[in-house]
Amino acid sequence: QGKFTLLQDTRTDGSFLVHHFLSFYLRAGCKVCFVALLQSFSHYNIVAQKLGVSLTAAKERGQLVFLEGLKSCLDLLFGEEEEQSGQPSPLQFISESDSNLKALFDFVWTSLTPTGSDSWKGPVLLVDDLSVLLSLGATPVAVLDFVHYCRVVVCSQLKGNIVVLVHSNADSEDEENELVVNSLCHHSDLILWVEGLATGFCKDVHGQIKIIRRVSLELAAEQDHVQIYQYKIQDKNVTFFARGLSAAVL
Repeated sequence: QGKFTLLQDTRTDGSFLVHHFLSFYLRAGCKVCFVALLQSFSHYNIVAQKLGVSLTAAKERGQLVFLEGLKSCLDLLFGEEEEQSGQPSPLQFISESDSNLKALFDFVWTSLTPTGSDSWKGPVLLVDDLSVLLSLGATPVAVLDFVHYCRVVVCSQLKGNIVVLVHSNADSEDEENELVVNSLCHHSDLILWVEGLATGFCKDVHGQIKIIRRVSLELAAEQDHVQIYQYKIQDKNVTFFARGLSAAVL
């Protein structure tokens, strides 16, 4: 509880980790606020069904609060956004000159603040992916402020967890995105860094994942624990193995 997990992908797609954490926390009975900026609800629901979880049922019983970023952006841009319960759209900053993410934070806060009838085990904020906010016009400072306030409320006050996906590429010229990624790396309790293979495409090994446990956050003199595995994505699960020890090689 109270942990911030950063999912980082470079030269590959790390969304399989998002689907894992989404289904994992729903099965665990946690209250989940999912800020989905990359795909539609139906996409996440289809993948979740393969993993044995129904997002539609989770929404109906109040366990899942889903923000469909693609639809909200279109509604805002074409002026069709209807204010719900008198509150502005969580992505209101798109249509304003000020890239303030307060409306998005208020949405998260309202979604995860427990009520008297809630019996969920703990709140979870899941964001897929944070880099999209920069593409929509938010400044790096605004994005980092949003993450900071979410950590204070979700991790510190409510003793919940936050899982955030960001794309990174050291070779790109997107300095704003790299600034956000580097800042988040310094504050994360756990980093799952997914990378494409340096040697190129392979049908039996889809990439490697670096698991970094930030022990140095709690014990200043300790070094972080780093584990590196390779993986292969299958239809309903992912196989992990030590580097160079895939079934195809052996």
